[in-house]
Amino acid sequence: MEKPNIAIIGAGMSGMICARNLKDAGYEPIVFEKSRGVGGRMATRRTSEGLQFDHGAQYVTAKNKYFQSFIDRLASAGYAAHWEVDGKNTFVGSPSMNSMLGSVAKDISLKLNQEIKTVDKVENGWALFSENQKQLFDIVVLALPAPQIINLIGRNNSLSRKICDIVMAPCLTLMAAFTPDQATPFITRREVNDDLAWIAQDSAKPQRSREITCWVAQAGDDWSRRYLECDKDEITRILTPMLCERLGISASGLLYSSAHRWRYSKVIVPLGRPYISDDSATLYLGGDWATGARVEAAWESGTAIASDILKLVE
Repeated sequence: MEKPNIAIIGAGMSGMICARNLKDAGYEPIVFEKSRGVGGRMATRRTSEGLQFDHGAQYVTAKNKYFQSFIDRLASAGYAAHWEVDGKNTFVGSPSMNSMLGSVAKDISLKLNQEIKTVDKVENGWALFSENQKQLFDIVVLALPAPQIINLIGRNNSLSRKICDIVMAPCLTLMAAFTPDQATPFITRREVNDDLAWIAQDSAKPQRSREITCWVAQAGDDWSRRYLECDKDEITRILTPMLCERLGISASGLLYSSAHRWRYSKVIVPLGRPYISDDSATLYLGGDWATGARVEAAWESGTAIASDILKLVE
């Protein structure tokens, strides 16, 4: 039997682990990603000043023993490192958060900076439409936030109606760097009722440069919703003094600050199962939104999708 052509849209954890499992089984999936690199919300921002910030997922924890084994393999190969947070056993990518997925992506066909605009059913499979191209595939995996999937396949698609009740909250993130002589009152701080719900000294993570003190601050759900549509420069202007106040330092030592808008950041109401597919098992939808707001949930979703595809085609 001829192996099917498989497209995966989204190079976050769910999409990349799905691609990795298919590749290891002898298939040649193609991963489309509108950004310039892999990671999704496990992202790392690098600046022209030579700074880096893990401005998406801050760390990874494991409950599933198979996911723990996956993280352990990454750590053994130098792509992940232990980082203690509030007494919890967590891991971060090394030397950056997206290093975890960079290792997974080796020898996988990646089409970066390629945004798929529409996914349509055709007689012999699925058509993917980008800016100037139409491509046909037998099987398509949409490893994206649920609202973005609905935009791709249309609200009238039967699968869209099954995921329309999924709720994802936004998050506005500030990245800021200060001279190293500034006080560092803590490494991480979580205050869920504060407008800055999470603050982390990003440069304190393993394998990071400590020449400049880099911080990542993520606004709480309510604040993020209220200011979601503001210009990013305005978000930066508001959040920077808030961070300085929480740290008890002067803005005079500020070297860099910038904001990022995560429109679909945290899963509030999940699907309740690892993935969903159409009746012909040729279109799969998955991501962390399927079961919960954790990197592990994305891994479980991508793993389950790959397993189902392999079961059906072999």
